[in-house]
Amino acid sequence: MSRKALIALPVFNEERHVIEVLTEVQKYAEEILVIDDGSSDRTPELLNELAGIKVISHPENQGYGAALKSAFDFAVAHQDEYDVLITIDCDGQHEPTLLPDLVQQMRDQTESAPIDLLSGSRYLKSYDGASIPPEDRRQINVAVTRRINEQLGFQITDAFCGLKAYRTESLSKFNVTDLGYAMPLQLWVQAAAHGMKIVEFPVPLVYLEEERSFGGSLDDAIKRKVYYDEVLDREMQAAGLAYCATECCNDRTDSYCE
Repeated sequence: MSRKALIALPVFNEERHVIEVLTEVQKYAEEILVIDDGSSDRTPELLNELAGIKVISHPENQGYGAALKSAFDFAVAHQDEYDVLITIDCDGQHEPTLLPDLVQQMRDQTESAPIDLLSGSRYLKSYDGASIPPEDRRQINVAVTRRINEQLGFQITDAFCGLKAYRTESLSKFNVTDLGYAMPLQLWVQAAAHGMKIVEFPVPLVYLEEERSFGGSLDDAIKRKVYYDEVLDREMQAAGLAYCATECCNDRTDSYCE
């Protein structure tokens, strides 16, 4: 029996969008997994009204990274059923029409050079009618993306896009310990450490609710940037990798001095 692509959506208090987004995703998905991260609004009730989806419920809100970790763990535990995991946010920023193409791109790769991670980028291509991102978010994304490229040898353009496709065989190599919004930064460092093949694809830049909160001190842009840098520092140290600042490092495989 051929394996399916699993579309995973982390949700937290998404009663305004969850029905509309999931109804649209169902048109293009082979199977859907929703991780309800301790929602306290009507999200759980609305999820119960939808047929044909799998739901993992966290008793309490644990964080964006925790929701994605649950999706990873589920896909790994059912690896015989799924060959691709795609994560997509439930706030209406991502277009479900892209899903079939992402699945096909992952499956079209040869066994000798498979893609481990197909990562969306809101800055790889300009689209008519694109949103203007909040300035603090744009500046942080630019700075963090630049640091990742310089220190990990990647050439990505968007460090934080939530729309990503993973080869399920690669998921078990990730060790997710940051349960918050810095979790994607762990993935970049670990992907580099494992020599994973990363490819970006363009997605429209859409911001529907610019006032959304990160929560607590992370709503302060300066503190958020410090937090992201601390996570990158800690993750590179944990991987046993130290950035080589000399001219000897020219590609990803040579970008570290151990």
